[in-house]
Amino acid sequence: MPIRKGEPWGGVGPLPPDAVVVRTDADARAVVTEARRSGGAVPPLGLLGGDLCRTLGGTGDEAHLRSGAATILPVDLGAVLVDGRLQWFVAHLVARRSWWRGRVVAVMNAQFIGPWDVAPRGHPDDGRLDVLDGHLPLGTRMQVRSRLVSGTHVPHPGIEERHVSALQIELDRATPIRLDGELVGEATTLSIRVEPDALLCIV
Repeated sequence: MPIRKGEPWGGVGPLPPDAVVVRTDADARAVVTEARRSGGAVPPLGLLGGDLCRTLGGTGDEAHLRSGAATILPVDLGAVLVDGRLQWFVAHLVARRSWWRGRVVAVMNAQFIGPWDVAPRGHPDDGRLDVLDGHLPLGTRMQVRSRLVSGTHVPHPGIEERHVSALQIELDRATPIRLDGELVGEATTLSIRVEPDALLCIV
């Protein structure tokens, strides 16, 4: 069940014996994809790097991960139909042709994309995804970009911000789609939903 405000989240314990240790969001997505395509359960994920790891407070310390003091957390998962093909993302989906012009859409399960604090008010286990959708002029875009590190780019009148469990996005032309930092193709239609508590992550 997704976390509610004021409730405790997760626990402390050792890395489960069936856990898969990954160092990037893309590696975590590959584990999820393999499990889902084979019809098996997604194994627990020990996170040593990536934007989801940072969001969960992970430090990349493998000794800590394998100690009895690791933090064990249920986490949501993003699922998306990219022009009809089902795929998953653990941290974020980005639809853009360029950072400098045109529409940019970020669908966030994690808080960060690299150094940027993209979704400062999000939570990776609240049963919702944070959507930021903007089409800004160049000058404004540069100002917004300079505020991304601190997470002060929102609220902004040129950025539509939503917190949703599901949505459909229509793009005016084929746009590159990146899941957890990896280019997976181009699309004009995206059908996106959250899978609450679909992951067990250890940091």
